[in-house]
Amino acid sequence: MHSAQDVRVKIKSREFLNFTSNDYLGLANHPKVKEALIAGVKKYGAGSGASHLISGHQTPHHELELAMADFFKADKALLFSSGFMANLGLIDTLAERGSLIIQDKLNHASILDAARLSRAGLKRYRHNDMGELENLLVKNKAKEKLLVSDSVFSMDGDVAKIKSLVSLAKQYSSALILDEAHGFGVLGENGRGAVFAAGKLEDKPIIMATLGKALGTYGAIVAGPADLVEYLVQKARTYTYTTSLPPALAHASLTALELLKNADDKRAHLLNIIQRFKANMRNINVRLMDSKTPIQPLIVGRNSLAIKLAEKLYERNILVQAIRPPTVPENSARLRFTFSANHTLDEIDVLSQNIKAVL
Repeated sequence: MHSAQDVRVKIKSREFLNFTSNDYLGLANHPKVKEALIAGVKKYGAGSGASHLISGHQTPHHELELAMADFFKADKALLFSSGFMANLGLIDTLAERGSLIIQDKLNHASILDAARLSRAGLKRYRHNDMGELENLLVKNKAKEKLLVSDSVFSMDGDVAKIKSLVSLAKQYSSALILDEAHGFGVLGENGRGAVFAAGKLEDKPIIMATLGKALGTYGAIVAGPADLVEYLVQKARTYTYTTSLPPALAHASLTALELLKNADDKRAHLLNIIQRFKANMRNINVRLMDSKTPIQPLIVGRNSLAIKLAEKLYERNILVQAIRPPTVPENSARLRFTFSANHTLDEIDVLSQNIKAVL
């Protein structure tokens, strides 16, 4: 790409309609976020110069942690340099030899890698199968259990059964982590995510939320009890042993967070876009997966067919990626369309017409 991230992008000299980005609210190229980033660079420089525990923890980092804790109604929050590092640090810190990690088979790669690195036991249940999950919880008598799930699954676009996860975690004395990478900013009141959209819960899960998707910037937050956050400060290796996020990015994230909180109109428009696309696909007898989120996969099965369809759409200046195993299960290669609040309904119709023509 030779342009900023947006719904229309340039590759060399050609302009494409972009359906590959996780910039769900269109904040990555928002004028106010860009102005905040520039102002942050002018005040704090380009980099932090050190890890958090040396001298790299600066005012914008601290202010962002306070703001994110308040947003997620948690005691405290901790800023990591990326979502992958947040999941690695969080899971590796809470699990050890003799612990048991139980997770959904379609969880993000960072969650699976974190479980492997922790050297804890690992069990995976069939996607969103609460019966199999409970069976694993009953059968396994590990002293410490850690249940982990995406809240919105990145390749299928569906939502975890959050109330059931919270209930089972409480019943079987398991800690619960929910990865809100694709729920934060899109679902729930003021975009608080799938956890808040699920309604009143028996217990609060630990929340990990990335800032590089709906927020449009970069980094990740872990929000939860104060003693958990303090323990991570002391023990999470991906927090302790890395240079902290550039403070200018944290400064820009504070502005983006205010825009995200007040983006109900964008979220409503995004819902209209999703509904329009699904209706258009029904009209041409194309069956999509059961997703109500901006992630709309079209399963085609064979790798070669997925690649060919993406190439044909590329020829028509439509940018979409063919997603293939091992990112998704065998024989489920797909085109993964992702939508932004900056897309128009007319652009969704153009996409739909091109899909029909290519098919």
